[in-house]
Amino acid sequence: MQLESYISDLLYRYECVTVPEFGAFLTQRVSATIHESTNAFYPPKKKLSFNEQIQANDGILTHYIADVEKIPFEEAARKIEKRVKALKSYLTEGETIAFDNIGELSLNNEGKMLFEPSYHLNYLTDAFGLSQFVSPSVSREVYKEEVEKIEKVIPIAITPERRKSKGYLKYAAVAVIALTVGGFVASKYYVENINSQNQIAQEEANVQLENKIQEATFVIENPLPAVTLNVKKQVGNYHIIAGAFRVEGNSDKKVEELKQLGYDARKIGENKYGLHEVVYASYQDRLEALSALREVKRSHNSAAWLLVKELD
Repeated sequence: MQLESYISDLLYRYECVTVPEFGAFLTQRVSATIHESTNAFYPPKKKLSFNEQIQANDGILTHYIADVEKIPFEEAARKIEKRVKALKSYLTEGETIAFDNIGELSLNNEGKMLFEPSYHLNYLTDAFGLSQFVSPSVSREVYKEEVEKIEKVIPIAITPERRKSKGYLKYAAVAVIALTVGGFVASKYYVENINSQNQIAQEEANVQLENKIQEATFVIENPLPAVTLNVKKQVGNYHIIAGAFRVEGNSDKKVEELKQLGYDARKIGENKYGLHEVVYASYQDRLEALSALREVKRSHNSAAWLLVKELD
C-alpha cells in the first residue's frame, strides 16, 4: 500500500492528516514572499511539518483509503497498522524514510523523529498555477548635480529618471492635435468641461472693465496730460509650452529670451513634477492656439506642445 500517496491527496484538503499510532502531518498557510537579495518571488503555499505526539485515529485517513480501495473500514485500519509497524522498524534500524512529495523522516540520537519537508508540491489550492519567478533589478539614472548645467543649454520637461516618458508626451500632444483637427465633438467636450458659458461671461466683463481703465483719465489739483493705459492681459486655457525648468532662475531667463524674440512669454506656475513651466503665449480660442503652435514648431521650437489647462 502506497500510504504516502493517500496522505498527499488529503493534504490538499485538510490542515492535519493523522497516521494512527505514528504521527500527524500538519500544514500552515504562508503568504507570498520576496527574497531581497535575489529578487525571487515565491507564491503563497502550505508549509509542511510533522508532530509525532498526535497519534489518535481521527478516521480521515482510514475512511479515505477504504473509499478509494473499496474495502471495509476495519480492513483499511489493519493495512495502516501493518504499514506503521514496518515504518517504525525501518526508523529504529537508522534508515531514513522518504515520502514522495511530502518529505523525509528519521530518528535523532535521542530517538525523536526529525522531519525534512519536500518542496516539490504546493498543497495550497488557491495558489494553483502560480510558480516562483525572478524579477531583474530596476536601475535608474540620477544626474541631479548636472541638471542646472543641462537646462542652460536645452530646456527639459522632465527629470532624467522619467526621460523615457518624454516620447509619450510628444505622442500625446500629436494625438490632441489630431483629435481637435479631426472633428468638433472633441472641441465641444473641452468647452463643456471648463464651463465655457461662465467663462465667456466672465471674460466679457473683464474686457469691459479693461476698456474702462484704458479710456479713464484722472483729474488732480495740478492738471497733467491725460494718460491712456494700454493694459494687455493674457487669458485663455490653451497654452503653448516652451519648456519646464527645475531651477526657477532658468525659467526666468527663458521668459526674457522669448520676449526679446517678440513672444508674449510668461510663467504659468509649477506642474505636478515640481517644474516651472514657461509658455510662448496663451489663447482663448483653440483653433487660434493650434495655428500659433504650428508656426512656433516651424520657426522656433519643434518640441513645443499645447497644454489645455484652466489656470487659477
